[in-house]
Amino acid sequence: MQDIEITYNLKEKIKKQIDYTLKETNFSLAGKYTGKVRDVYNLGEKSIFITTDRLSAFDRVLTTIPFKGHVLNEISLFWYDYTKDIVKNPVLERLGSNTIVSLQCKPIPIEVIIRGYITGSLWRDYQKNKNDYGISLPDGLKEFEKFPKPIFTPSTKAEQGKHDTPISEQEIISSNLLTKSQLEHIKETAFNLFAAGQKHAQNHGLLLVDTKYEFGYIRDTLYLIDEVHTPDSSRFWHEESYLDLISHGQAPKMFDKENIRRWLLEQGYAGEGQAPSIPDEERILLAAAYLQLYEKILDRTFPFEKSSGDVLFKVKQELLKARYKIG
Repeated sequence: MQDIEITYNLKEKIKKQIDYTLKETNFSLAGKYTGKVRDVYNLGEKSIFITTDRLSAFDRVLTTIPFKGHVLNEISLFWYDYTKDIVKNPVLERLGSNTIVSLQCKPIPIEVIIRGYITGSLWRDYQKNKNDYGISLPDGLKEFEKFPKPIFTPSTKAEQGKHDTPISEQEIISSNLLTKSQLEHIKETAFNLFAAGQKHAQNHGLLLVDTKYEFGYIRDTLYLIDEVHTPDSSRFWHEESYLDLISHGQAPKMFDKENIRRWLLEQGYAGEGQAPSIPDEERILLAAAYLQLYEKILDRTFPFEKSSGDVLFKVKQELLKARYKIG
C-alpha cells in the first residue's frame, strides 16, 4: 500500500478500535439480506440498512476496517442530502452512526459506473486491448490520465462471491434489463450526480475519479440507493499533488479502497484462489485514508468518542431505542 500520512495520535485511536469492528449482525428481524458490506433487513415497505466494517475487494469479503461503517454511512447521508435536487433518495431516518431506515426500492439489474480518468480495472483491460463496454478509447492513453469528459462503463450485478462483468449499452437493452428510455434517464442522472460530486470534491482539495451508482424504482420513480461517493464505491485522489506525481510516473495519492486493491495485486492476488491475510498495519493505514476522506468531504472532525467501542452493542441499543424487536 502506498504511503499514507498518519499521525501517532490517529494511529493509536485506530489501533484501539481494531478489536471492536462490526463484522456482522444477526437480529431476529425478517427478510435479512447480507451484502458485501451491508446487512439489510427488509420489513415490508421499508428496510433497515446496517453498514458494517467489512472490507471487500475483487468481490470477496476479506477483513474488517476500524470505523469504516460509520465513515461510509455518514458520507452517503451527506451526498444523499447534497444531491436531493438531482434525484430522489429513499432515506427515512438515521438511527445511528451505522444504521438508517429507508424505503424499499426495486433495484435495477446493472451497476452504473462513471469514470473521469483511466485507472483500475479499465486500465488493466485497456492494456489487454479488451473492449467489453462497446465504446472506443483512443490509442496511447497513459494510466491515471483524465478523459476529455466522463464515460459510462456499466457492469452486471453478480451474486456475492462472483465477479461483476462489463456490459455494453446495446446488451443492456437487447437483454431487456432496461428500456432505452430508462437507460437514457439513468445515464443523464448519473452524469449529473458525478458532476456535482466532482465540483464539491475539487472545492475540498480532491479529485473524484470514478464511482459506482446503484439505482432503484418505486413504481415509475427513480431513486438513488445504496452508498454514494464513498471510498468504497469511488476513487478519490489528492488534487494538489496529482499532476506532479503522475508526471514522475507515480500513482496519485489515494483516499479510497484502491489502496488495498493495489496491495493485494502486489501479493499476486486478483480475486482468484486463496486471498492473503491482511496485516493489522494495512488495516490501520486504510482506516486512516477513509477517515481523512471523511474529514475532507464533510469538512468536520471525525467523532472518535462517539464511534469508538463495541459497535455491535451500539447498533443494538439504537434499534431497541427505535422500538425494533431484535431478539
